[in-house]
Amino acid sequence: MALVAAGSFTRAAAKLSLSQPSLTKQIQNLEEAVGSRLVNRGVTGISLTPEGHIIYDHAKRINRLRDDAKERIVRQKNQESGHIYVSASTIPATYILPHLISRLKQIHHGIQVHIQMRDSEETLQNILNDQAEMGFIGKEPVNKKLVVQRLWKDHLVLAVPFDHPLAKQRTARIEDLTKMPFIIREKGSATRDLIEEYLEKQLGTNLSCFNVICEMGSSEAVKEAILAGLGVSILSSFAIRREMSQGLLTALPVSDWNMERYFYLVYKKQFHLMMYHRNFLDLVKRYFPFK
Repeated sequence: MALVAAGSFTRAAAKLSLSQPSLTKQIQNLEEAVGSRLVNRGVTGISLTPEGHIIYDHAKRINRLRDDAKERIVRQKNQESGHIYVSASTIPATYILPHLISRLKQIHHGIQVHIQMRDSEETLQNILNDQAEMGFIGKEPVNKKLVVQRLWKDHLVLAVPFDHPLAKQRTARIEDLTKMPFIIREKGSATRDLIEEYLEKQLGTNLSCFNVICEMGSSEAVKEAILAGLGVSILSSFAIRREMSQGLLTALPVSDWNMERYFYLVYKKQFHLMMYHRNFLDLVKRYFPFK
């Protein structure tokens, strides 16, 4: 294309910052690849053979396609609308993200967020296996393939019915918990992991010290079990916020048992963030649940 535009090998080579023999060799290589002569060389300059016109026309089309691809990529990068695929553990998926997405829709109407609710371990695997673009979990992962950012602080509290004997106390003791029917979250839950880790490190014991009567697969199921009089449990303060405001459940700290954690944002380092991803993450990092 440069050769046709310049009209001679000398001018084209200068425009391309090539030596004339180098440009001549490239044209010869092209002719050998095509199997036809493409350029007529004359005293007044160059002209194209019929085969040369075909190659030249296709070259122009290729350049237009290349420019179109560049333009589309730029538009895509700057696009503020798109679909975001999220995997999240129970507490973020149920009690935080719905409120966050409601706020998001007020600012960015074109962003659609699709949420899968999984436990923390499953969420990590979803991210690593490219089954979700980003995740929200209740324990900090250690994986060099991931970007990990700490977000929202959570407190774990003892949840009891409003008419429970402990409800009138300011705090509960660990001795009280060991005597009561206790409901625990399923294995893989970050809430359960935190309880087991605390029991081991702080008290040198494990869940066997509790009267565990059942395991539940979600915080909602645990709450229903507590309300049904099945037992008590340790839950996220996010999970029982509504029941506390309605006077259905009471939250108690456990003496000498300060259980806190953070929720974390995770996504793969190699994941390419589009503009709409960045707009979503900007809100995530500025968002304070229920403030």
